[in-house]
Amino acid sequence: MNVETLRWADGKLEMIDQRILPASFEYLAYDSATSVADGIRRMVVRGAPAIGVAAAYGVALEALRLRSVSAVDFTNGMKVGFAVLAQSRPTAVNLFWGLERMRRVWIGVAELDNTTVAQRLLAEAHEILAEDIRINRAMGRYGAELLPDGARVLTHCNAGALATAGWGTALGVLRSAVEAGKKISVIADETRPFLQGARLTAWEMVQENIPVTLITDTMSGFMMSRGEVDAVIVGTDRVATNGDVANKIGTYMVAVLAKRHNIPFYVACPLSTIDTSIASGAAIPIEERSTEEVTGFRECQWAAKGVMVRNPAFDVTPAELVTALITEKGIVHEPNKERIANLFRH
Repeated sequence: MNVETLRWADGKLEMIDQRILPASFEYLAYDSATSVADGIRRMVVRGAPAIGVAAAYGVALEALRLRSVSAVDFTNGMKVGFAVLAQSRPTAVNLFWGLERMRRVWIGVAELDNTTVAQRLLAEAHEILAEDIRINRAMGRYGAELLPDGARVLTHCNAGALATAGWGTALGVLRSAVEAGKKISVIADETRPFLQGARLTAWEMVQENIPVTLITDTMSGFMMSRGEVDAVIVGTDRVATNGDVANKIGTYMVAVLAKRHNIPFYVACPLSTIDTSIASGAAIPIEERSTEEVTGFRECQWAAKGVMVRNPAFDVTPAELVTALITEKGIVHEPNKERIANLFRH
């Protein structure tokens, strides 16, 4: 997409407010770690890769904000900034990957003056953004080869340009397939309760004239049973070392249905989303969000007042339901511990 999900402008980070798409298109500006963390928490920006990029800029912004204070105050302020950003959302491992990468840069230049440290951190944030787009392009090229011409592809949530620094993970595969000359059509489910499929994925595809059909979350089984889905491609917020995949709530249901109907289930997964510190999906923290996202929208409440609500934002799809991971290093068929470990050996 030509639209920049995140951009650096006039000394601030600007991010598209994804809460109001597609009705309105607006950038919001951020100038500190605290404000970026708030933007992540409130889902102004969402999608694991985009969250990682935003967090990197949050660190750089905090360094710029503190560059005139004493060395001691700078160090203490940066520690607070890292902590605030780390607490913004728990499931997307790219958040912690981005923070750790920025922390290593900070430690490496900590003896320099505050202004130089801030400049180095900002340069690293710029590189993380550019690198994310390069990675998405690489995944897109590999993934496009998996899709036959004329494929009808179901996707869940939004793993497009809006979920990354640009191009997208799952939708990046579709973009690359179209760029290669294949006729691809998309089936986007709504993705309750935040409607990322209806509001964001459908919007992205319409902008680019890629044929897209919107369905409710409960229609995917019907569509599969009628032979109207050729493949499923989703993104992910965290992958365990055994291949278990955490993604937007409802992904597990789609994966089970795909398995039942012998439809390939692909996960577009940059290496930064693989958490090498956890053995299985059972260890992935699942964010529980506010009840208001389920009971209504803005001024409209459709659920009975007083009803008990659950709102886990993610679920875990076991590795045995995943046909392949699509990474920037290639395709990992039937992912398991050994095949995933091989990605980090060369």
